[in-house]
Amino acid sequence: MPIDKEISVEAQWVRVRARLRKEVGETAFRSWIKPLTLLGIEKHEVRLGVTTRFVRDWVRSHYADLIRTAWNGEVRDVNAVDIAVQAATTIARSESLAKTEIPRPAPAPARAPEPVLESIDEFSAPLDARFTFDNWIVGKSNEFATAAARRVAEDTKASINPLFLYGGVGLGKTHLMTAIAWHIRRRHPQRKVMYLSAEKFMFQFIRAMRSKDTMSFKEQFRSVDVLMIDDVQFIAGKNATQEEFFHTFNALVDQSKQIVLSADKSPSDLEGVEERVKSRLGWGLVADIHPTTYELRLGILQAKAERGGVAIPPKVLEFLAHKITQNVRELEGALNRITAHATLIGRPITLDSAQEVLHDLIRANDRRVTIEEIQKRVAEHFSIRLADMHSPRRARAVARPRQVAMYLSKQLTSRSLPEIGRKFGGRDHTTVMHAVRKIEELRASDHSFNEDIELLRRMLES
Repeated sequence: MPIDKEISVEAQWVRVRARLRKEVGETAFRSWIKPLTLLGIEKHEVRLGVTTRFVRDWVRSHYADLIRTAWNGEVRDVNAVDIAVQAATTIARSESLAKTEIPRPAPAPARAPEPVLESIDEFSAPLDARFTFDNWIVGKSNEFATAAARRVAEDTKASINPLFLYGGVGLGKTHLMTAIAWHIRRRHPQRKVMYLSAEKFMFQFIRAMRSKDTMSFKEQFRSVDVLMIDDVQFIAGKNATQEEFFHTFNALVDQSKQIVLSADKSPSDLEGVEERVKSRLGWGLVADIHPTTYELRLGILQAKAERGGVAIPPKVLEFLAHKITQNVRELEGALNRITAHATLIGRPITLDSAQEVLHDLIRANDRRVTIEEIQKRVAEHFSIRLADMHSPRRARAVARPRQVAMYLSKQLTSRSLPEIGRKFGGRDHTTVMHAVRKIEELRASDHSFNEDIELLRRMLES
């Protein structure tokens, strides 16, 4: 291509990018348009390059028509846009075009990393500065939940009320909830946002009852514009807390105030929650976050590595995305471990070093036992109902198998004591600690009982 013509195409691409920035907004531009590189125009078709299949597929399905329309403003006979995955070396030269932006005012000095935001009152939890929409990676497994979260964050009329997000551990519910809170506080600082866990809601309510100051509690919670409660499953079996939650919910909805909730299950599947509360939880929009796909996991790793300024071989990222499949938190933790190891030891990151550093995590992910599996197998072994694992019943024929399931959950999963307690009808972590100690004592003193536990362990691990 002649030099003057190449410069002309480059200038067109700069102007197209400027149009797209205005059209899609800064966040979407940085996530999806900025990574595109211009490879050329051939036979009325614009050719763009990206380095991953994930970005290619997302841009093709969401922005291809918009990009073509933007190019039509520059070149009328452009009728197609092709987006291809290219090796980084192939597009290295094209990346220089992105730097030839339309002249802008001098940028403001770079801001220091954003601190965790202090609570607006004694009840609200601080917000983690990492958990914003800017740092959230969208994929097929969370696309619907993301769209709903953005709608709630931008809408001041509470047209979706409540928004109920649910999904397994480590899939991003808390990130998405926090992102909503950040967005509202930044865009609409006059709106009062209260964000807290269901456990803290219960704690504050019980404290108010003990101090005989429930009126102050009610005023605090019913004067907000947006109430966000994480891990709603925690109120299962807590009748007094459910009663207060029910009335708080109704009061806020009557005032057209926004409510956002999250849990590990859909409203209809929450055991130990009253039917009238379940009904309220499912009133608005229920959006689930599915387990991640390989493409989404790879996209998350690539984004995190880029933000951290760490050069990690693509094969290592692909290896992690294939091996750690259940929990995004664990996935990001694995990346942190291999990065820290390389920095401290002074060795380059390779596939071999990653396997060496993460051997325990990889082995654990090869056969992942869930608390649900444990509950089901233990209930079958002791001939009790699965529902008894979550029920308040204290009869020994039920309580002992429940303790066994809690013990095995502690031994065979990476879940914390509070997380295990929540899976057993919202029980306190001290209940789980007592169960673990009791089963350990019985194993030491009762040979037959110890054999039973070993049999269950082998069946679950096989």
